[in-house]
Amino acid sequence: MKIFVVGGAVRDELLGLAVKDRDFVVVGATPEQMLARRFRPVGKDFPVFLHPDTQEEYALARTERKTAPGYKGFVFHTSPDVTLAQDLIRRDLTINAIARAENGTLVDLFDGQKDLQARVFRHVSLAFSEDPVRILRVARFAARFTEFSVAPETSALMQQMVAAGEVDALVPERVWQELSRGLMEARPSRMFEVLRDCGALAKILPELDVLWGIPQPEKFHPEIDTGVHVMMVVDTAAKENYPLAVRFAALMHDLGKGVTPPAEWPSHHGHEGMGVKLVEQVCQRLKVQGEVRDLALMTAREHGNVGRAFELRANTIVTLLERCDGFRKPQRFLAMLDATQCDYRGRTGYEKRPFPQRAFFLGALAAAQAVNAGEIAGRFAGQPQRIPEAIHAARVGAVEAALPALRALPELLAPTLSTLSSVQGNL
Repeated sequence: MKIFVVGGAVRDELLGLAVKDRDFVVVGATPEQMLARRFRPVGKDFPVFLHPDTQEEYALARTERKTAPGYKGFVFHTSPDVTLAQDLIRRDLTINAIARAENGTLVDLFDGQKDLQARVFRHVSLAFSEDPVRILRVARFAARFTEFSVAPETSALMQQMVAAGEVDALVPERVWQELSRGLMEARPSRMFEVLRDCGALAKILPELDVLWGIPQPEKFHPEIDTGVHVMMVVDTAAKENYPLAVRFAALMHDLGKGVTPPAEWPSHHGHEGMGVKLVEQVCQRLKVQGEVRDLALMTAREHGNVGRAFELRANTIVTLLERCDGFRKPQRFLAMLDATQCDYRGRTGYEKRPFPQRAFFLGALAAAQAVNAGEIAGRFAGQPQRIPEAIHAARVGAVEAALPALRALPELLAPTLSTLSSVQGNL
């Protein structure tokens, strides 16, 4: 029995990065021998065991054979005579196919170290083409390792896989798993760049893929292209280290611009409402979890209204707060403002501009929250149907009283009110 550390742990160590998890491959062993050493079996498709003390994963060396489309269409074979080379040749990238023996010796059969130095993602063998998840993994790695590029031959192979329909066999849960992990990397835009280059984005997120080439008014969007803008927005969310829900909302916020009739370009009036339906469509298809989905829907629907903050009347502001459930879930409302601020700053030349709309709505929410809803409800104890209307009216009054101070925010933060209203109206 020989044990090797493999995959990401070796790669990250060679890159000088912190190693979070280690995976091991065991050569020359049987399941019975692993059990005799108190390893606990956990693998569903092939023998994987947890170490009795460290709980790290140890997989028996294996070979695999493609039997059906998709990433589940494999038959695995493990036995003591499967060699380390046979196991490594079926891994995805050369940089992930380096093994370290127990004595510290590196086993690098496919020049993974050279590709690490050259900052290149290169497939190990044609076995790469049998698993469409590997396209998603390469894209995710691109978002994490921002200096790396995809080798031309690997890019060509990925394009062939897409053309052959392999991506069509991916299950939604696995697509979302990889996309959500990529969104949490340093530069999520690189993940979508790789997916676009090979044609996979048009298959898994056509609502997003169509945005490239759709113009916006240059006066308000110097980058012009909607797809470019959305990538700048999601990278802005990453720079701010926002959680997944905010990053996904940033990614989804402008889907409605993809269905604007070309005759109306570069304007996109009403794209917010059209975008909500598309976000619902994406979330349903990918089975996006509730809180992430809800924030994306709210951001798509409200980002234009938030942008027009200084033009809104008190009643409209309170209605928006109620519609967003801001009184019961203020943290989610704040997250929507964060995503909308990313939308504003995700444009060429706007990266560090003030966004007083965020402070405006937080101030309006605070003013409305100061209303004693319990005391008002007590006054209408015998008329419960009048309570919501009375609370709403009191909140409108509180916000109305706060508006003069809130509308002075732009002057304090630099741009004039007229400039902000004009620019924000075209978010």
